[in-house]
Amino acid sequence: MRMRSKPLHPWPLRVMHWINALAMLLMIGSGWKIYNDEVLFGWLHFPDWITIGGEAQGALQWHFFAMWVLMLNGLAYLAYGFATGRFRRKFLPIRVTEFVADVRDALALRLSHADITHYNAVQKLLYTGIILVIVVQVLSGWAIWKPVQLSELVTLFGGFQGGRLVHFLGMAAIVGFLVVHVALALIVPKTIGAMITGGPKVDPPIDPDGQAPVIANSPTAP
Repeated sequence: MRMRSKPLHPWPLRVMHWINALAMLLMIGSGWKIYNDEVLFGWLHFPDWITIGGEAQGALQWHFFAMWVLMLNGLAYLAYGFATGRFRRKFLPIRVTEFVADVRDALALRLSHADITHYNAVQKLLYTGIILVIVVQVLSGWAIWKPVQLSELVTLFGGFQGGRLVHFLGMAAIVGFLVVHVALALIVPKTIGAMITGGPKVDPPIDPDGQAPVIANSPTAP
């Protein structure tokens, strides 16, 4: 018995995506205000008009609020991705040869964006990498928030200032990812629509041995 096709992006994924986007923007904007209160680099200050929270105390409250939203939503996203096998299907495998070829095509403006149901090697690496960056970002954030209670974690980052530096670099990586992500979405507008409506219908995934999934209560079910 053939299973019905489903949207490319199921509704739980779409909800978590937009919650994550909002929480990330709140964290970045409030984080810039917190950074301005005690800068790491004397030459770098973020203009107030792109920060969130007003005074430093208000920025901290926004930052902590967004942190909890991001953590809870992130855990739900990870659980969903692993439980449904979406991570394995969408992000793996990542092959060096395919990555190099896709980078060459992108630089030559030949990289195809016609099929939004398929992630190329560059997208796979970016999405996998940003998940790891966010995990490190959360850990470094906890380290500089509770340096005494989490002294072992602080040590892993080379001390309090090391934790701040890792947190700052993680923020820079996330901002860079968002710039690329938004730019690609504007180049291929249908990806934005897909993350709102669910996108095109796709066939259900097949299991690793290449057979169609077995439906419970069907004549072929074990």
